[in-house]
Amino acid sequence: MDIFAVKNPGSFTTVQDLGRFGFLDRGVPPSGALDTFACRVANMLVGNEETLAVLEITVMGPTLEAMAEADIAVTGAEMGMTINRNPVPSWQSVRVKAGDVIRIPQAKTGCRACLAVSGGLDAPMVMGSRSTFARAGFGGFHGRALLKGDILKRGVGILLKQPRRLPDAFIPAYQKDSLLRAVPGPQDNSFTDSLESFFTHTYQVSAESDRMGCRLLGPPVEHDPGTPQSIITEPVVPGNIQIPADGRPIILLVEQTTGGYSKIATVISADMGNVAQAMPGSSVTFERVTLATAHLLYRKEQKRMQIVRELFC
Repeated sequence: MDIFAVKNPGSFTTVQDLGRFGFLDRGVPPSGALDTFACRVANMLVGNEETLAVLEITVMGPTLEAMAEADIAVTGAEMGMTINRNPVPSWQSVRVKAGDVIRIPQAKTGCRACLAVSGGLDAPMVMGSRSTFARAGFGGFHGRALLKGDILKRGVGILLKQPRRLPDAFIPAYQKDSLLRAVPGPQDNSFTDSLESFFTHTYQVSAESDRMGCRLLGPPVEHDPGTPQSIITEPVVPGNIQIPADGRPIILLVEQTTGGYSKIATVISADMGNVAQAMPGSSVTFERVTLATAHLLYRKEQKRMQIVRELFC
């Protein structure tokens, strides 16, 4: 069923779900929504399964015309959505009807938002996912970001009996200055002279950041004398912090499978949503934590997610 006509696509709006897994050995990264909490909650707010596809909106949002009645919800970055020029809060569901115009302007806090629609966005399943991998040109809507004139479809969805809203206690507060917790390694032994300064310096998010990596500007991180500036290419995971030859850290995200730069540390999974929401020009600092602490924080985040699920059962 046709659901949205794209009047203005925004700066970079793509169809994403929770990602495709099991194909790293064939050079296919997971892709998927960068802020998985925002993606999951957006779907819950409109009565969907968490795994259904949403629109991931980056910095500047789209203008869409609804083509059928549906429930929608926007989560993540605060972008000031309006329907027929009337302001609509984020983190709650709202009913739209055919002909309604949905405008999502510019991010005020955070960097990326997720727009869910009842029934989920319909796109071909590629390797078990509807996520867009734009660099390779597959998944999502014709393997690319939205363009003016595109017509989006949705799956079969049931309208809610009453609106849903996420309680304020569970809504993330996106700060301009992010503190990211990270575990040293796996190549921290190449940075024994600069590891401490890495965890004390402040970096700025570069405008060159994208879904492949969050690039940072600041004091260069130096390799120890005699250590190579590159390594034998090996698998990487989201959160790995690569140090290329220029010493400017790159936090890897969801569109890379291997890398040949040494990795000084890895951002814990519980903080990857904060990386996704870091706007170019904002500040980033790192806090050193142990692997045991990372596991503890992961379990805490999963428990929080379960509480949110139970709110909408």
